[in-house]
Amino acid sequence: MNKLTIVIVNYNVKHYVEQCLLSLERALKEVDAFVFVVDNHSSDGSIAYLKPHFHWVQFIESNHNLGFARANNIAIRQSESEYVLLLNPDTIVAEHTLAEAVAFMDAHPKAGAAAARMLKTDGTPARESRRGLPTPWVAFYKMTGLCNRYPNNRRFGHYYMGWLPWDTPSQIEVVSGAFCLLRRKALDEVGLLDEDFFMYGEDIDLSYRILKGGYENWYMPLSILHYKGESTQKSSFRYVHVFYDAMLIFFRKHYAHASLLISIPIKAAIYMKALSELVKMQVAKAKKALGLRGRKRPTPYYIFIGQKAALEHAKALSQAKGLDATFIEGDETTLPNGHQGIDMPTTDGKKTYIVYDIHAYSFTQIFELFSARQHDGVTLATYNDHTKTIITEEEIIR
Repeated sequence: MNKLTIVIVNYNVKHYVEQCLLSLERALKEVDAFVFVVDNHSSDGSIAYLKPHFHWVQFIESNHNLGFARANNIAIRQSESEYVLLLNPDTIVAEHTLAEAVAFMDAHPKAGAAAARMLKTDGTPARESRRGLPTPWVAFYKMTGLCNRYPNNRRFGHYYMGWLPWDTPSQIEVVSGAFCLLRRKALDEVGLLDEDFFMYGEDIDLSYRILKGGYENWYMPLSILHYKGESTQKSSFRYVHVFYDAMLIFFRKHYAHASLLISIPIKAAIYMKALSELVKMQVAKAKKALGLRGRKRPTPYYIFIGQKAALEHAKALSQAKGLDATFIEGDETTLPNGHQGIDMPTTDGKKTYIVYDIHAYSFTQIFELFSARQHDGVTLATYNDHTKTIITEEEIIR
C-alpha cells in the first residue's frame, strides 16, 4: 500500500498539468506515492499529449465532464493509500513540500485534512490558503464586503482567517480543494466528496464534515504555486451560475435549520451578488461589441534567467513570437539571488514576467525568491527547455 495517492483532475489544461507533473517528479523522490490524472473529457488532446511522457501516472479518461467531485471520487475509490492529496492542475509543488506534509500528518493523528501555503504568481500568499466556515453570519460579512474591509478582524475577517500567521502551522476550518491532503481514515468515516457539487463548494462541505467527524483541519506553511483558476473560465455565465449555486447547496445542506431572519438575508445576498457579477459581464461584453475596450494594456516585458543553452532556445522562441525580452545567464550556483540580484529595468508600466529556466533553479528556490520581496507589476513565469514552452498566469507560449 502506498503512503500517498495524488489525484489531479484535468479539463483542457494539458500544459499546466505537464508542469504540475514535472514538479511532482521532483517532490515524490522522498515519498512512496501513486498519481492519478482524471481527464474530464478534454477537447485539447490532453491524454494523447501527456500519456507518452508520464508512464508512472495512471490516467483515467472520462467520456463526459463529470465535474470536480465525481472525477476525484473515481480515483479515490481506486486508491488504497494512507493519505490522499487532491491537487489542482494549475499548481507547482516545491521539492520538499509533500514529504514534509506527510510527516506533518503522521505527527498529528487528529488531523483529518491539511492545506498548504498557496503562493500567487507575484510571490504573495493567497488568502484562500486558510479559510473559515461560511456560517450564515460569516457568509454575510463576506458578501457585504466587510471581510475585505477588515481582513484581520476575527469576526468580520473570519472567512479568510486573516489574523493567523503565515509562517507557523495553525488550525483552520476549510481546506482548499486546490491542495487538500486527506487522511484515509477520516474519509472512510465521513464519506467522499459530495457529488451534488459540480465544481466549487465541495471542499467546504468536506472540510465541515471532517470537523463534525471529530478531526482537525490544519494549515501548513509549506509552499506551492497556484495560478488560481487557469482551469476555469471565470468570466463566463456558467462560472457564475455554478459558483453561486454551490454556495446555495452548502447553505441548504448545513443551515436549513437557520431561522428565516438569518436565512432570507443570506440567500438574498447570494442572489444579488450573482446578479451583480452577471451584470458586470454583460456590460463588459457590450463594451467589447461596441469597440469600447478602454485603455489598451501595454505588451508585457519578459526577463529570462537560466542556463546558456536554454536561453538560446528561449531567445529564438521570443523572436518568433515577437516578445520584448532580456536574457540573463545564471543558475542557483552562479546567480543564487536570481532576479533579486539584478537591476530591474524600467518598463514604463508594462507587466514584467521573470521567466525562470526550471532546469537551472529548483521550484523551492524560485518560490523563496518571489516570496522574499515583491516588485510592482512583476510576476513569475517558467520556461521548460525540454518542451520549449513558456508558461505564465495568462497564457502558454510555444
